[in-house]
Amino acid sequence: MVRIGVAMLQGARHEHCEAIQHAAYEMNAEVEIVQLRKASDIDSTIHGLILPGGESTTMRIASQSESLLDGIFYWMVTYPDRPVLGTCAGAILLANPGHDQTPFIDVEVARNAWGRQRFSFEAPVEISLDTPDNTKDATIELARDKFNHKPLPMAKHAAKSQQDAFPGVFIRAPRFNQESINCRKVAMLNDETVGVLDGSKLALTFHPELTDDRRFHRWLINQITHNNR
Repeated sequence: MVRIGVAMLQGARHEHCEAIQHAAYEMNAEVEIVQLRKASDIDSTIHGLILPGGESTTMRIASQSESLLDGIFYWMVTYPDRPVLGTCAGAILLANPGHDQTPFIDVEVARNAWGRQRFSFEAPVEISLDTPDNTKDATIELARDKFNHKPLPMAKHAAKSQQDAFPGVFIRAPRFNQESINCRKVAMLNDETVGVLDGSKLALTFHPELTDDRRFHRWLINQITHNNR
């Protein structure tokens, strides 16, 4: 059983949960999603982690009462080979964890660098990341979770290959300092790097969970599966 923790601080956390459910279905994988709300929720049984988007300062403040971010950073230090997907604000936290913690990705990042909410946009992103193919192509209904959230049905769509452009959704997005990138570039918006991979840590400045393309979530499941062999 693959256990994936999702930091439930703010932002598109439920959409990430749905995306993982869909990706697991596409891969015919057995996955348990663990909603992380306090430090004690994350332990050695978590195989991989998602840091969703949102507002990074708000996420830091919201985590203080239950020490969730401290617990997450401790887990990442303790299990450095376990994969983490950080999107938008999650990418900021990977690059700038604070509290004298060494960054988890070797790149500088600037908050809200694309501008205010009204400057949000969608654009095709070229990706160069090994992701398993979608093995199923069907519409499915997912059950409600324990908080009575019902995921949207997975829309029927063709399997996405690595050669297809990814629908990048940029919402008050951060930007990487292009001259500071000292890790693998895996997603490009024209000539600008918008996704990097540093060891087991994948950081994206856009929101893959807001699309029906599950390549990055399939990557996370695939990395965990290989680590557990």
